[in-house]
Amino acid sequence: MTPRPLCLPYAPISAAIAAGLLMTACGGGGSTDTPTTPTDGERLAAASQTANSHSLCSAARLGPYYWEVGDARGRIGGGQVGAGGPARDTTMAIASASKWVYAAYVLQKAGARDADAPYLNFTSGYTQMVLPTCGTMETVESCLGNNDELVKEDVGRYSYGSGHMQVHASRVMGLGAMRSAQLTTEVASVVGAYGFTYVQPQLAGGLAASPAGYAAFLRDMLNGQLRMGAALGTHKVCTNPLTCSTAINAPVPTLEQWNYSLGHWVEDDPKAGDHAYSSAGAFGFYPWIDAGRTHYGVLARRTQDLSEENAGYRSAECGRLIRKAWLTAAPISG
Repeated sequence: MTPRPLCLPYAPISAAIAAGLLMTACGGGGSTDTPTTPTDGERLAAASQTANSHSLCSAARLGPYYWEVGDARGRIGGGQVGAGGPARDTTMAIASASKWVYAAYVLQKAGARDADAPYLNFTSGYTQMVLPTCGTMETVESCLGNNDELVKEDVGRYSYGSGHMQVHASRVMGLGAMRSAQLTTEVASVVGAYGFTYVQPQLAGGLAASPAGYAAFLRDMLNGQLRMGAALGTHKVCTNPLTCSTAINAPVPTLEQWNYSLGHWVEDDPKAGDHAYSSAGAFGFYPWIDAGRTHYGVLARRTQDLSEENAGYRSAECGRLIRKAWLTAAPISG
């Protein structure tokens, strides 16, 4: 009769290999296969294949663009799709991606104050701002024009627009007298020197930035340098007027249900969403942080087609595919 192998509670390191061979006999049972974490190389290959082959990411659809992914330590990889597009160090207008920066400035300078939240998640009631010509030599206050009146019935209701942040910057944060150059210096002194420049003193949409600079901003959320990293997703509100009784308007198509937090979106749609954090701009600039707060990404483009509608969302459709391919290390076709 063959004796049963002896199953010790522990074994010397020198016996580790032999002990592994006895696992089945000792009652370990089942498969010895263990899940492996994808390597960065595998992730990058999947993301690159998706960017270069998926129809939602084609240069024919989006125009040429630059994309990258990374983590708290730095850029891991990326590339360009299409010819003649932006490079990593190309400065461009980023429109509503400016909103994330202003919200980060407020948290960095004043801390997480509940009183600021309605101005940053667009429920303050300042819903009537129609942007006048807001040039470089205008001030934060003068850019408000005559559109600084509170609409009492809109308080507590979500409305996507610039008035919330503009009023907050001028009346709460004391930035009203600042022109573009002064505003640039002030925000950099608080948030950090990422090469951001205000081309107009409009907090919700007046910044120009490079993909490299914005990526550094995202990394500082991941590594804890910016308070915004811990505040991602806080004070979020529903935004789809078809499904949310407290929503007035939003730029995201009504077929999806995203939430809005402090200067950024939370991609919570039950079907298409993955709970990532993002802040797409009207010209197509799309920065994001994944739901697990382990990785960031940027899809950078400046649409040249004046007839292109919802350029930010179209970039998000591609960007979230790149994100999924990266996180799963599996290319996505379509």
